[in-house]
Amino acid sequence: MRDYDETTAFLGKWGPFQRLIFFLLSASIIPNGFNGMSVVFLAGTPEHRCLIPDTVNLTSAWRNHSIPLETKDGRQVPQSCRRYRLDTIANFSALGLEPGVDVNLTELEKESCLDGWEYDKDVFLATIVTEWNLVCEDDWKTPLTTSLFFVGVLCGSFVSGQLSDRFGRKKVLFATMAVQTGFSFVQIFSTSWAMFTVLFAIVGMGQISNYVVAFILGTEILSKSVRIIFSTLGVCTFFAIGYMVLPLFAYFIRDWRMLLLALTLPGVLCVPLWWFIPESPRWLISQRRFDEAEQIIQKAAKMNSIVAPAVIFDPRELQELNSLKQQKVFILDLFKTRNIATITVMSVTLWMLTSVGYFALSLNVPNLHGDVYLNCFLSGLIEVPAYFTAWLLLRTLPRRYIIAGVLLWGGGVLLLIQVVPEDYSFVSIGLVMLGKFGVTSAFSMLYVFTAELYPTLVRNMAVGITSMASRVGSIIAPYFVYLGAYNRLLPYILMGSLTVLIGIITLFFPESFGVTLPENLEQMQKVRGHTGASNVLDGRGCLPPRPSTGVLLLEPPEWKERINLHTLSSVAVIKCHDQGQLAQKEFILAYGKINNLASM
Repeated sequence: MRDYDETTAFLGKWGPFQRLIFFLLSASIIPNGFNGMSVVFLAGTPEHRCLIPDTVNLTSAWRNHSIPLETKDGRQVPQSCRRYRLDTIANFSALGLEPGVDVNLTELEKESCLDGWEYDKDVFLATIVTEWNLVCEDDWKTPLTTSLFFVGVLCGSFVSGQLSDRFGRKKVLFATMAVQTGFSFVQIFSTSWAMFTVLFAIVGMGQISNYVVAFILGTEILSKSVRIIFSTLGVCTFFAIGYMVLPLFAYFIRDWRMLLLALTLPGVLCVPLWWFIPESPRWLISQRRFDEAEQIIQKAAKMNSIVAPAVIFDPRELQELNSLKQQKVFILDLFKTRNIATITVMSVTLWMLTSVGYFALSLNVPNLHGDVYLNCFLSGLIEVPAYFTAWLLLRTLPRRYIIAGVLLWGGGVLLLIQVVPEDYSFVSIGLVMLGKFGVTSAFSMLYVFTAELYPTLVRNMAVGITSMASRVGSIIAPYFVYLGAYNRLLPYILMGSLTVLIGIITLFFPESFGVTLPENLEQMQKVRGHTGASNVLDGRGCLPPRPSTGVLLLEPPEWKERINLHTLSSVAVIKCHDQGQLAQKEFILAYGKINNLASM
């Protein structure tokens, strides 16, 4: 019985058809990059201070001293949310008294900004913060705006897969593009913060749904060898390109409504892709729409200058239509044993804290020294080599070591920021970018690592649960940025510490590199330091005692033909637990070169 990949192998791996699908689907991800991070500029908080109305009769000296000073980052700056009581300083001004000479300013009574605020316009001309005064007592609304966007992302990740399974990949892909673009356009006409935030959450739902469905469509159309590149370098790199485009738009368009209008235009440009991106043949086959699936493959063969067979899809041969009943699984299966529960809890923690680090570093760009537009561009640019590095590392090195390594690297350099002198801001920016490099690399490797840890029965469920944990992390991340208003270094200390912690925890995961994917829960590898039986050899829990030398008797006898005894330098007696019964058997264990006995 042939599966889909075998049936369509005649198309080749990297013909014109595959290249077209690769680049068009990747290009459709670009709007996700700037929509996901647009809040950096839409909700930017400029320097601000209490407004002193022109109608108040004050001398120039008293007007210049009407705002109390505070120490911030080692500098004396005007307070953002307090002013001296206006009627008091107006009386002193009328009496001809001089501030700081005749009147001790530290003893004056203060009041809140009763007449509003005046905002610095050097960086932002207008944002939702300046539009609706989301500062001081209302400054909590700014991180909440971002968090609710990611709540929309969380909801969208739930429904996108189900919708695409029900209505098809292509229809849902373009429908979610329309949601993302359409509601971004409607946001322009927001009349209140509440209206803007609700619409922003809907945009978040469309944003992630578009991303997920494009990912699914690409992996179903492209061949096995191209899928890996598409899911790492393709999708992720084009997301980073969108991220880098954002500060270029924002630099030239500094009014939030006009910026939002400009950001919706690329979504409109994606409309012609409808005539170039086909429906997933795999999905059509699952719906028993064989003629439509054949037409798509015939067109692909023609584009690749290949003669297709007369009959491509025979329902009797397709493995996707195998009616064998699948074993039912439930979410509690991820906690079935102590070992599986430990791996699940560790995976959820890894995804959530890595997500916190990634999004907090991305959203914290305005708090960096220097130009916010350049810093945002660099933050997107550093992701490109991070994705490429992750792809190279995944090809050759053990998973847990490379993920732990880049996390420890990222967390370590973030912790170093606190020792950098104030005058060396370029060093701080460099360390932030290196930290972003490490966290981004780790984040892009988590899908592969998690998929390899869990067996086929619960693999999709495990990836879904851990991915949901990352959405929770993105919801929390804006509040790490919020802490920067109180202390510039506090977000980096927390992010660095948590990233180092999760890097250490990653070392306790079982290794999945070069290991056959488990098919059931019993074949899952053990957490490092777990005292239960190991399944290195035959998946039934074998405990090796002290090694001995020489050649031992093999049971069952047919194993003798499967092992080259001349390649082994040492052997050991292994005790195996088989369905609760301790069976004494003798196996050969090669030290430094373990033969694949699990398949025997």
